[in-house]
Amino acid sequence: MIDLTIFILTLISIFPSFTSQKPYCNQTCPGSILNNIPYPFGFSSGCEIRLNCTTNSTVVIGEFAVQKLTQDDLLVSLPAKCGREVKTLHHLYGENYAPTSDNAFLMENCTEKVLTCSVPESTIQPNLQVIYCGGQEDVYSNVSCYSGDRNDMFLGYDNVTKTGCRFLLSGVVVKIVGAKPAVSLNVQVVKLGWWLRGRCRCSDDAICTEFVSPVDGGGAYRCGCKDGYDGDGYIASSGCRKAKPVVSSHCNTLKFMFGHCKGSERAGVLVGIIAIGAALISSISLMYCYTRRRTNANSRGKSNRRFCKAKGITIPIYSYKEIQNATNGFSDKQKLGTGGYGTVYKGKIGKGEWVAIKRIKHQYGDDIDQVMNEIILLSSVNHPNLVRLLGCSFDKNDQILIYEFMPNGTLSEHLQRERGSGLPWPVRLTIAIEIAQGIACLHSAMNPPIYHRDVKSCNILLDYNFKTKVADFGLSRLGITDSSHISTAPRGTPGYLDPQYHQNFHLTDKSDVYSFGVVMVEIITALKAVDFSRRHSEVNLASLAVDRIGKGNLDEIIDPFLKPIEDVSTLNSIRKVAEVAFRCLAHDSDMRPPMTEVANELEHIKASNFAT
Repeated sequence: MIDLTIFILTLISIFPSFTSQKPYCNQTCPGSILNNIPYPFGFSSGCEIRLNCTTNSTVVIGEFAVQKLTQDDLLVSLPAKCGREVKTLHHLYGENYAPTSDNAFLMENCTEKVLTCSVPESTIQPNLQVIYCGGQEDVYSNVSCYSGDRNDMFLGYDNVTKTGCRFLLSGVVVKIVGAKPAVSLNVQVVKLGWWLRGRCRCSDDAICTEFVSPVDGGGAYRCGCKDGYDGDGYIASSGCRKAKPVVSSHCNTLKFMFGHCKGSERAGVLVGIIAIGAALISSISLMYCYTRRRTNANSRGKSNRRFCKAKGITIPIYSYKEIQNATNGFSDKQKLGTGGYGTVYKGKIGKGEWVAIKRIKHQYGDDIDQVMNEIILLSSVNHPNLVRLLGCSFDKNDQILIYEFMPNGTLSEHLQRERGSGLPWPVRLTIAIEIAQGIACLHSAMNPPIYHRDVKSCNILLDYNFKTKVADFGLSRLGITDSSHISTAPRGTPGYLDPQYHQNFHLTDKSDVYSFGVVMVEIITALKAVDFSRRHSEVNLASLAVDRIGKGNLDEIIDPFLKPIEDVSTLNSIRKVAEVAFRCLAHDSDMRPPMTEVANELEHIKASNFAT
């Protein structure tokens, strides 16, 4: 009986510990590209801010996919779509999150034009020129741009919906420095800020920022650790921990030698000196090993220092072992292809989805510069037709980049019949349009612009539905806003290289236009850009195409897969695309059209020849 009483009392004493446990919060979405979901986000009812994990491993808010999630904000995909009701925006306003004032919403079918954007019209317009709603020739005339007061933290839902606009076309996020747009301009996305409801529950060494919720007017707050502390600042999470202190001596060796320490201090220092002497002796015995390993250590240290200097980069960093496991030790069976700058493997990081892993070759003096250049540039842009960078690794003196996996390979492989028997013309035209849209974003939506410098068919990736992504930004360069060109040694691929750039070392946006012109000719002809098996005068595809198109003999070089062309509208479409390519291949760069115009013309060709 006594034992039973003790047992019952024990249960009563420990019961509060069970009832006081925090509800379980599942922070894992198996297969998702989003790693390390931070507090307070998760996918179960026990999480303070709940997200959804779909069956295809996509993290979503409402119907919109989450592209990036940090302790500061969320980046949500808002692809351009005609006829999307403005009220769809309510999915982006939750109890704990809302669009910030960094956003601008592009809307159509407005009762009157509402142009209050903090983004200049000259920056927005090139992106809208490649979007068509309702078959209009000038969609921009029917699109309004709304953004709120930048002194406010968030955009109010009522303010957006009261603009008199019926449809939500897309979104733009711009980073502002002073009164002018800075380098980073993300299109077709929305930035959400988040908060916790109620009164502050921050750790002692954190700063609490209180404000009014833009959704329901209730109390809201965010935590952040004070200077000198690490962590997220929340009591329910990691809180704040003091940064590792710098150790300093109370009485240094000089004071000991000249007798300025007290007896107890001198004794302590004496013990310290003996310990230091022993350590020095041990260090000498290790010097040989250190010398042998110094070269590799310096190389790795250089990579890491360079990486750390690239501020603002938030992509995940993986260990060399994780990359080895993902590629089965860089197995040939998982090799996707080898190019001039590295080998690409198919792999899985952990239990996630397939990714493409590029291992950079070490045959150039500026390997690290090219890798860092690609990371910086891909981290600053966001466009559905530009490949996404998912992570990197800098261990074992290797530079490795991880991208989204594109299962349908490259455009070149399809044109050369290395995959499939050939592509129908509507698919080829859509691919050309999407390439043009991606490059147009680099040239016109970025400030300063980005010049790709290596546009070619084997750098055009395709997914299961032949959606197109422009890849390989290792040679890309930032342009100069107030200059027509930048002077740099020609780099690129023979057959695609702008002849004027090769001649005068002047890199401009028109250099990419020329390269894209070659890709368009490849799409029409399925011929290689350079082929020494052709006659001497026809080795270079650009020269061959300019000759045949200029003489009106395009039929001689059209891909036989597309013949016979019984549909007049298809033949007209091919000829119009060839005319655009002809203009892009003009020797004088001033005669070439800008990429926004090219994308616009290709969209017109598609709209006038095919029912979409």
